[in-house]
Formats: sequence, structure tokens, C-alpha cells
Amino acid sequence: MMKKVAVVVTDLVEDVEFVDPVNAIRDAGHNVTIIGFEKGTVTGKHNTVITIDRSIADVKPEDFDALFIPGGFSPDQLRADQRFVDFTKHFLMNDKLISALCHGPQLMIQTGLVHGRTMTSYLTVQPDLYYAGARVADQPVVIDGNLITSREPKDIPAFNQALLAALAK
Repeated sequence: MMKKVAVVVTDLVEDVEFVDPVNAIRDAGHNVTIIGFEKGTVTGKHNTVITIDRSIADVKPEDFDALFIPGGFSPDQLRADQRFVDFTKHFLMNDKLISALCHGPQLMIQTGLVHGRTMTSYLTVQPDLYYAGARVADQPVVIDGNLITSREPKDIPAFNQALLAALAK
């Protein structure tokens, strides 16, 4: 069954952490909506140009089955905007599928809802998760219910496999 997947992103996303999972999600037949501050384009750390389909002002989390947060410097910028925090919070509070790579969990930390969850992230974000009350596991992919997290680009194949399996449910 086709799922509607929201992807939140802005400039300086880690290109491969956006491109590879988004392509895998689309190739599996799911509908992907790229959400940013405004419609238009953003540019990844390595110059990948990404088209923003919808502004955060024009979407509701209730319209999506899953959320994906790629890493790089993007999540740190997004978490400064309460609209993205509230959007992310909806998925955590309603036990909807939420996934994040590398620095992506920074946006989840901002919700105040990672306490007691088992997660992973990029090495430098792991202490932030710990201090926010999460149980940190240094593994390629950590699945805690409908929450899927991974550490870095080399974990993308395992991350994609876990995400696609969850979307197939």
C-alpha cells in the first residue's frame, strides 16, 4: 500500500542522506513530499539542488503516514522553527512512523519527546540524545517501535532496508 512520506529539509543537508533514502522510498512506490521553509529550492552540502514541494506553512502532519529527517546541518536549522518542531512532535505523539539519519534526531530532541526512547545518531549528537533522556545505542540502525534512527552515511543501506520494511506494514 502506498504511503505518504513527508521529508523535512533545508540548505546544507547531507546530500547522500537525502538522495539515497528518498530515491529508495519513491522506488518502492510511496509518495514523497519535500517540505521546507518555503517552496523553491535548497542546496545540499555537496551542491545537490533539491526542489521543495511545499512550505511548512502549507502542510499538516495529519496528511502524512511517515516522516523522514535527513542529516547534515539541515535539522539544526529546522529545529529553530517551532512549526517544524510541532510537525515532528505530531509523529512522536501519535506513534506514527518517524525516521532520521545522522544529525536528524536533533529535530526530535527539540520536541522534548525522546526521553525513554532507544535511538542512535551521529557521534556528536549521541550525548545530546543521552542528556535528553534517550537510551543511546551505537549501532547502524536502531528501531524503537515506529522510530528508526541511523548514525551516518555508511549506515544508509541498513537504514533504507529498515525504513522500507516499516513502510510496507
